[in-house]
Amino acid sequence: MLADYRHSRDRLEQTHRELAAVTAEASNSDGTVRVVVGHRGVLREVVLADDVYRRLRPAELAATIVWLTGQAAATAAARAAEVLAAVLPAGTDPELLLGEVAAPEPEAEPDQRSRPAYDTTEEDLSQSSWLQSGPVKRT
Repeated sequence: MLADYRHSRDRLEQTHRELAAVTAEASNSDGTVRVVVGHRGVLREVVLADDVYRRLRPAELAATIVWLTGQAAATAAARAAEVLAAVLPAGTDPELLLGEVAAPEPEAEPDQRSRPAYDTTEEDLSQSSWLQSGPVKRT
């Protein structure tokens, strides 16, 4: 009985280590944004290309990060479920134990309006980027 207990304890510790090691990453189609999440979908890393601020407006960048995080979280949850399935009794749903991971909305990558770095039809940004512009007056 003591041997069974030790085996169970060791297996539980190993499962905890395996779950902690689960990560998933997602990148947008042009590779300018990449995120890494852990097994619970917690954002661990965001990597941005040096020129991402010229390609995406702040709102587009934020939407892309949120969308990619959702994509990576769903992948990480599936991997964590595989780890748990190996140690759970037959018929037990590991996804119920992990909690629900919301499916990312929308299903497609956020629209980044295939446009040049500075879309002059909306506003004249030829002399500066949004990073160099002064404060915005709000009413």
